[in-house]
Amino acid sequence: MTVFSGHAAARDFSSALGVAKLENRSGELHQRQDYQRAADLIRGRTDLQPTIGLVLGSGLGTLADTLGRRTIVPYADIPGWPQATVHGHQGNLVVGELEGQIVAAQQGRAHFYEGYTPQQVTFPIRVMKELGIHSVILTNAAGGVNPAYRVGDLMLLEDHINLPGMVGANPLMGPNDDDMGERFVGMAQAYDRHLRQRALEIARERNIPLHSGVYCGLSGPAFETPAEIRMIRVLGGDTVGMSTVHEVLVARHAGMRVMACSGVTNVAIDAVDSNLETNHLEVLEAAEIIVPRLTTILKGLLRNFPT
Repeated sequence: MTVFSGHAAARDFSSALGVAKLENRSGELHQRQDYQRAADLIRGRTDLQPTIGLVLGSGLGTLADTLGRRTIVPYADIPGWPQATVHGHQGNLVVGELEGQIVAAQQGRAHFYEGYTPQQVTFPIRVMKELGIHSVILTNAAGGVNPAYRVGDLMLLEDHINLPGMVGANPLMGPNDDDMGERFVGMAQAYDRHLRQRALEIARERNIPLHSGVYCGLSGPAFETPAEIRMIRVLGGDTVGMSTVHEVLVARHAGMRVMACSGVTNVAIDAVDSNLETNHLEVLEAAEIIVPRLTTILKGLLRNFPT
């Protein structure tokens, strides 16, 4: 294993929790050369050529620790890369081998609610494309809106509702670089059918509960009110979270294949008189149930990746 520390080693625990100074939040639009510069740094640290990207959400980053021949590049070392400040997001890009595939795995992600623009949040996806990655698999911790879902369940995204994007927080707003993707992106088949089918087959073979449903992306950081949960349910949402939708949109704009999976870390509260309350600690605790299940599915998918 190769670890590049750079100035990231100087960051203390409080920085990892979000006290550190956050840079590059001016809202200026990134250019193609910004993504290329970041990709060049990563290439300079590993001889491996990744073809599949993994985005590992809250509490799910431990999967990257299992990669063989891995090289760890802290986000702080990559020019333009947004820093992860939320507990449970380690803040490293790990390039290595998993089940015969060369992957680049994000241990945590940046979020819109941290003060980044949607374009900054999706900077890593653009860099993955520059690295030659053709497919990206995203994971997230989500609240279970569907009454049938339980803590520890997995849900394969077959569609999503991008509420921030509908009201103007869209990473594709601004000038379009035709070399990076078409101006108008069709999202009717955002989530690759063949990848979803294979994931469902693996889950059935291993007796892992795996739902298929609709993810509703919100801005955060506050958890939803009961009225908002009821509204999301009426809209057709099965899980709700604070990530993923921007990344999926940019990946599709870049022509990448996409699969995404939610780990249900809490049951969404839909009644004002409930004694329950959602918190980030239970999100991280639920990951202990979710990670082994998700790891089994992802490894099975990579072992025989659908072409």
